[in-house]
Order: sequence, then C-alpha cells, then structure tokens
Amino acid sequence: MADTTVPSINTLTLSDTITQAEFSQRVLIQSILTRPDHGAGLAGQTVKVGGWVKKGREQGKGTFAFIELNDGSCPANLQLIIYADVAVLGEVTATGTCLHVEGVLHLPPEEKQGKQAIELKVVKVLEIGRVDPLKYPLPKTRLTLEFLRDYVHLRPRTNTIAAIARIRNALAYATHTFFQKYGFLYVHTPIITTSDCEGAGEMFQVTTLINEAEKIEKELIKNPPPSLEDVESAKSDVKAKGEIVAKLKSDKAGKPEIIAAVAELTKAKENLSKLEERFKLKPGIPKKDGKVDYAQDFFARQAFLTVSGQLQVETFACALSSVYTFGPTFRAEHSHTSRHLAEFWMVEPEIAFADIQDDMKCAEAYVRFLCQWLLDNCRDDMEFMVEKFDKNAIKRLQMVASTNFMRLPYTDAITILEEAVSKGHKFENKVEWGIDLASEHEKYLTEVKYESPVIVYNYPKGIKAFYMKVNPDKKTVAAMDVLVPKVGELIGGSQREENYEVIKERILEMGLPLEPYEWYLDLRRYGTVKHSGFGLGFERMILFATGIDNIRDVIPFPRFPGRADL
Repeated sequence: MADTTVPSINTLTLSDTITQAEFSQRVLIQSILTRPDHGAGLAGQTVKVGGWVKKGREQGKGTFAFIELNDGSCPANLQLIIYADVAVLGEVTATGTCLHVEGVLHLPPEEKQGKQAIELKVVKVLEIGRVDPLKYPLPKTRLTLEFLRDYVHLRPRTNTIAAIARIRNALAYATHTFFQKYGFLYVHTPIITTSDCEGAGEMFQVTTLINEAEKIEKELIKNPPPSLEDVESAKSDVKAKGEIVAKLKSDKAGKPEIIAAVAELTKAKENLSKLEERFKLKPGIPKKDGKVDYAQDFFARQAFLTVSGQLQVETFACALSSVYTFGPTFRAEHSHTSRHLAEFWMVEPEIAFADIQDDMKCAEAYVRFLCQWLLDNCRDDMEFMVEKFDKNAIKRLQMVASTNFMRLPYTDAITILEEAVSKGHKFENKVEWGIDLASEHEKYLTEVKYESPVIVYNYPKGIKAFYMKVNPDKKTVAAMDVLVPKVGELIGGSQREENYEVIKERILEMGLPLEPYEWYLDLRRYGTVKHSGFGLGFERMILFATGIDNIRDVIPFPRFPGRADL
C-alpha cells in the first residue's frame, strides 16, 4: 500500500516549541492541539492566535469569560480565558466574533484536564471583529444543512462545512499527488468549448448576442436610426463633393483649394459610412435564413460551458502520453435531486498505449489511494463525520482502501440482477439487457451482492458515448463504471475508439455534426494511438467519504436550478 502520509507545513517537532504559521501573525490552533500531548507540553509559552468564537460565556459574576476559538485549521477549539480588565467581555464572547489575541498557554485546573490539555490566558486583545448577536444568522444551536444553504457566505464557519472543506482540500491534494507520482502531466482544459462531449445537449450556452441585442435596442431608442432618405441624401452629398473635387482637379485649381475640397469629401464619406452602419442596426437577435446567426457572436460560432475536459485532454495524451485534467464542468440539467449540480468538478486522466484493463487498474488504484489518504491525513475530520453523520464512514474508507475491486462484465451484472428479481427482490427500474444501470442496481451490486466496490465493464453500445471503443462483438463498447457503496457510480471511463472510420461512423450514428469534431478526428487521422481514460465526479467522492446525503453541501458554492448565490 502506498504511503500517503505527508508532513504538514505547520508540523511541530516533539520539543516544547511551536512553529509560527507562515505568512500570518499567529500560530495555527492545529499546531497547538494536534500534538501527541494535545498541547500540554507547551505550557508557559506566549503565543498569538486568531479565529472565530464558537462559544463564549461569562463567569465569576462578569469578572472573566471562557471562549472556545476556532481558526479553521482543525476541528478542535482552543479554550481562551479572558479577564474583564483585558477586554469588555460582552464584545468578545458573542458567537461569530473574530479575535486576534496574545496570551500565555497554561494547564487548566486538574479537575478540567480531561476536557482540554491546554488553554490560553489572554493578556492582550490585538483585534476584534464584532458581531451583533441579535442579528447574527448562525447561532450556537445546531443548524440543518438545508438552512445553511441560504447562508452560503457564512456557512464555512460551521463545524460541518469546515470539516468538509478540509476533506475536500485533502482529496484535491491527494489527486495531484497520485497522478504526479505516476508521471501524469496536469493539463488545463478549456471551460468554454464548441464540442459536446456527451452528445446529450444539456449544455449552458455562452453568447454575447443577447447583451449586444439589448445594447442595440437601448441605442435605437435613445438615437433612432437614420431613414432611407437620410442615407440617400448622404450619398448625394458624397457624389456632389466628389464632383467638386474632380472639377477642381480638371481645372488645375490651386493645391490649398483642392486639399480643402478633399477634406470635405472625406467628411461626407465618413458621415455616410456611419449612417449606413446605423441604418443596418436592427433590434433583436441577429438571424440568417430564419436561424440565429452565430457568425455575429463573440466566437463566430456556437459555444458552451464544458461538460467534460476529456476530448481536449486527449489531444495532449496523443502527444505526451499520460495526462490529467481537474476542473469545473457544467450541465444544464433541470434536476433538483440530491445527486445533481449544475456546476461540479471532474478529475479526468487520459493514458496513451492503455486498454480498458489498464484503465480499470488505474481507476482502482486512484480510488484506493484517496481513501487511504483521508485515513492517514484527515482522521479528526473523519471522526467528526462518523459522530455527526455516518457511523460507517471510516469503516467504508478502510474497506475500499484494503479491498481488491470486483470486476464484472455488464452482461453478468444483468444476470445477477435478474436472479435477484426472480428471488423476490424488487427494483423500481426494470432489469433487462440494454438498460443503463440505475442507482438502485448499483447499490444492490456493491452493498448486497458483493459488499465491496465493483467495476462493471463492456456496456451496450447504444447507451454509451460515441468515442468509446467498439468491441469485436459490435454490440458492446469497452466502457467501465466504478461502483462503490453509498453513492453507486463514482467513476465512468472507457478505452477510446482509435479507428478513424469507426469513430466517424459513431458520430453520425449519434446524430452529431462532423464539423465540430474534425479536430478530434485528426487525432485518428494522424498518428492514432490506443488510449483510455476516465472521469471521477469529485463531489461524489466527497459524498462517499463523508456520508453527507446532499451533493449541495460538499461544494463551496452550489449551483442548481434557481440558485447561483454569490
């Protein structure tokens, strides 16, 4: 098993010293509380810390207060003791208040040492970011994740969203670590594209035609366009001034007189040009032959937000061998389910000289690496998830990290599901050869039949994308899905079709135009190579790891039908 343990930037030595946080006038709370002794060995040291108040309560008839401070570096809070002669207690105890303080670490009274190993006695308040507790929308009481979606700008201050953010960060770091370790090149693929990778048509369009049309309408209202008579009059003026110049030249008039006449002609021509340009302005979206004229759009053709970086990253795989892209993708699917977002992130490696077997091997190694990484580097946050959301979250990671994934041909998977139906198991979706497996089918295979991850491969050609390698049976393609407990499909991938004639035929079969894919066909025309790849839905990986139920809660700024806050 690969070693996924990495030292933190702020890692402490086991001596009684604290590493100062880089680029900040404070010590990370993580560097105090995540020591083997939970900070007890640091007693007597003077430090500066900064964070936000989770809880605050005055004690001793208002002579001092206990404050639980968190700076986001770890789930744990550092307890502060602050006396009334240091700060106005009412200004520093409200939940949400930001504090930057200096103090001395010391051991708590013996009777409290079971709850915390170290606390900070504040000697100076450096900065306060005040909060009106009557208006602050995130009180100390536990809030639902659904409620927090209405405060997407403040929800990172909650324990849950902060933990998810750290887990997400760890998975992103692990992703780059894995692929860099195995010699993959990171490629930035475009967000704006003219290709539909999936052929589904559920894409967000990128256009400036609407804005331009609105500008023209406002301009025409403010300054009405010239009439045909105005244009004809301007043409007559140009003709007349042109004749004057010609006559002056034929009469061999003086140079100053000719120059003046030419200047007048030039002005007349410029005026005519402006009038003709404005005369052509029409309100509304420009059209040609009854259709929108995209030749007048910003990119001179239809453009969209990408649903995948796969097609583009293949161009680099066909030159640099092993590559990957990791970025946002978009789907204009009007869905309100707990598994769909309009904007989501995908990890998409592409490997030259690799077939479907190599692809499955890479996908399995990557998922197992991610799970082990969280076990090694995010234990505190994963324990929080176990306590608050899913008691099996850590066990699930351990199982996947240590289990060889079951490989199952699609036809065999259908047979297993049909056998389950014959024995009385009820599925909402009909089971027959040719269907795309539904979530309930995926969960049956992973949670009931095998109780482990399953890779289903060799799917029917009719339900998969045009770029997937057609198998010798002509009925199936070399496609594979990695299915895991809890979320079902985590990865979708395939060996790509490298034969020019076959992929050209597939594009036409799908009812797609060839022109936008000519560049993609060039990869098969010139030096074609066997290659494979897959895509991992990053948010789905976070759902799997954390046990959170709704995908809107594992991305910092969720976009879905009707909502695009911030």
